[in-house]
This record gives sequence, structure tokens and C-alpha cells, in this order.
Amino acid sequence: MQRLLYNYRWDADQVRDDLRDYMMEHLGDAEGVVVVDETGFLKKEEKSAGVQRQYSGTAGRIENCQIGVFLAYASAKGRTLLDRELYLPQVWADDRERWREAGVPEDAVFWTKPQLAQLMLGRALESGVPFAWFTGDEVYGSDRKLRLWWNMRRFLMSWP
Repeated sequence: MQRLLYNYRWDADQVRDDLRDYMMEHLGDAEGVVVVDETGFLKKEEKSAGVQRQYSGTAGRIENCQIGVFLAYASAKGRTLLDRELYLPQVWADDRERWREAGVPEDAVFWTKPQLAQLMLGRALESGVPFAWFTGDEVYGSDRKLRLWWNMRRFLMSWP
């Protein structure tokens, strides 16, 4: 696995899309549920993209970590990871030199966690992932813009 990850060129987005297609074929269900949540990856160093002292649910406190926002899928047929995005805090967006040193693409911009959720939900909807429900914790449920976007998408999807 280490050789695959470090020595071969592969496109993480293509792997994500292949997994999504496999999921839709084998686990897809109109009654499925899409879940968004984040998790922290504890880090000792500060050079990896997005690392800073921030709350980590993994640790249950503020720690030096990266935060990944994830979209999962669950149905009566099974469950799987559907999508992922790395959260890059605002302080990183303000320090382009730090971004370059960490290998963050030049065209990257700051997105809030709910904006990352919206991006991933949009990809799921565009690709036809079947689901009846979308859920997340208070980070996502309390975000007015995400709720308005979601309600508008649901309305447009139900329009004749």
C-alpha cells in the first residue's frame, strides 16, 4: 500500500468518482442517507496543509491537527465513504507562502466547513447519487446558507 501511495501517480478525484459509481451500483437506494461530518487528524508538526491548533472531535479538545470534512452514504444495503475535502483554515488562506510550502494548489481558496459540505453534496446530486435524507451535526445544521441552498435544491429537484 505504501508503494502504491508514494510511487505511483493516481488521481484522488478519479478514485472518488470510481468509488461513487461502484457505490451507486451496489449500495444505491432511493431511501439512502447522506451524512456530512468532520474529523481531526492529530499532528505534531505544523507543515502539513491546514494544520493548526483547532478543535478536534477525535481528541475531544483543541489540538494541533488537520480537519477533514467527509460525506458518507448509508442505505439498507450498506455504507461507505462518498467524498472528502481538507479544511484549510482562514489563517492558511492569508499566508500564500505557507500554502506553497505545503503544496496547496495556487488556485485554492478558503472555504468554510459548510461550504465544503455544499460542494460535496453538489457533486453527489450532479452524479445522481440516490438518497432521501441529508444530515449532519450542528456545524452544518446551524449554517443558514447551507440550509437555504439545500432547500432550494430540493425544491428544484421536485419541480415538474
